[in-house]
Amino acid sequence: MWYVYFLELKNGDIYVGSTDDLRRRFASHQKGNVVSTRLHLPAILRSYVAVEEELSARRLELYFKSGSGKAFAKKRFLAPSTRSDLAQFEA
Repeated sequence: MWYVYFLELKNGDIYVGSTDDLRRRFASHQKGNVVSTRLHLPAILRSYVAVEEELSARRLELYFKSGSGKAFAKKRFLAPSTRSDLAQFEA
């Protein structure tokens, strides 16, 4: 299983990434091991999408980094939520 995930950074930016181990990758972000997010911690996992194949995850990640993908994600995945399954990933 592969995941495309959305982190809300301390400065309000949304970071989009992909991984095959969401818990490990999130922990890596929180420890400051990821160059592109280390200056804007802590991060909050806002949402994620699970797909079966790495190629699908990479393509979806690229889409969510595009203008139309950002708009779609903002409307569908990043709206205020009460999803309790994401609470375990909060800083």
